[in-house]
Amino acid sequence: MALPHTQEIDFHMTAAKPLVSVVVAVNNQREFLEQLDADLQQMQNENVKTFEIIYVDDGSTDGSWRLLKKISENTLNTHVIKLRTAFGESSVLEAAMESALGDYIVFYTSRVRVNARDLGRLVNRLEEADVVIGVRFPRRDSDLNQFVSKLFNRMTNRISRLKLQDINSGVFAVRREVLEKVPFYGALNSFLPVLASRQGYKVVEEPVEQLPGKFAQSLKPKDYIRRFLDLISVVFLSRYSKKPLHFLGFGGAVLALVGAVIDLYLFIYRIFGFGGIAGRPMLLLGTVLLVIGLQMIAIGLLGEMIIYTHARHIREYNIEEIIN
Repeated sequence: MALPHTQEIDFHMTAAKPLVSVVVAVNNQREFLEQLDADLQQMQNENVKTFEIIYVDDGSTDGSWRLLKKISENTLNTHVIKLRTAFGESSVLEAAMESALGDYIVFYTSRVRVNARDLGRLVNRLEEADVVIGVRFPRRDSDLNQFVSKLFNRMTNRISRLKLQDINSGVFAVRREVLEKVPFYGALNSFLPVLASRQGYKVVEEPVEQLPGKFAQSLKPKDYIRRFLDLISVVFLSRYSKKPLHFLGFGGAVLALVGAVIDLYLFIYRIFGFGGIAGRPMLLLGTVLLVIGLQMIAIGLLGEMIIYTHARHIREYNIEEIIN
């Protein structure tokens, strides 16, 4: 029989506080849940640390919620949360953090089919690091997925100046304080290592086994476009959140300068009677580049004004320790 909601709160308050909270994102993975729970329970039994497991149903429609409720009835250290619809993995992590008690947080998304018994190794690495990324090895998903993943990791490493092999594995362990200071809204949970590294936290990787099975594979261009836009967001937030004019102003200045040079050339061309310029594509190009460039600079200046007004409330630094 399921515990009433108030009794669950009493359990959290009276039971020993767990050191590790394992957050499992579930979205239509009913056929894997029983084996996943068995592996998680075995992982706990093999580890000296105290655990709690929080399953978050992210809008499943295949009966996953009913099975999760059944699983939670059999173990006191297991809790389940149901979201009204699919909100994404960042929302899953945020919802779980409201009730998670552990100082160490392990995030596991069921879509990647990683051996849950390997999660204990990620937790142990937190003794020496702040964020531990699970690297799927060997990879058992499709060649297309692996190609896109390698391309994505290469782009991210080049921009962030990191050397990570599987930043988008969907499996990581992190100290609670990192999640409290590093934003992960929207789809930024995949970029948590980049944002955390920018704040000075130590990021390492640990191999985890990827199990065979059926994997999601998206062929829709919009998914890759969204991922690229998220990458741009991370670059802006990690480098230019307090100096937007540097981000927009440089590109705007280049475009405006090119446009001004083109228009100046056409002006001289017409003044000295070398020929007419009406209807020439170069005139339109120069004007458009000049206008776009000035607009980008103006937007950057507006961003600077907003940042200047709220600068005292924005922190780009992170203090590790204060002595005396």
